[in-house]
Amino acid sequence: MLVISRKPGESVLLGDEVELRVIDIAGGRVKLGITAPRALPILRKEMKLAADTNEAAARPITPEALTNLVHRLRNRA
Repeated sequence: MLVISRKPGESVLLGDEVELRVIDIAGGRVKLGITAPRALPILRKEMKLAADTNEAAARPITPEALTNLVHRLRNRA
């Protein structure tokens, strides 16, 4: 992991098209401004993790997986 110190008003460039600018630092929080192409999705990490979890939970169960689950539950008893 690369760690870079920046002051308010200073930026970091990611490639040629993405700029992260420190807008403000106050109360242990950092406000960032992001300049990037509109086609580039920008998500907070916790939102991406929640979306991935929801997507996995919404996948339909296969008949084989259901059969395996039934066998596992029967063997517990």
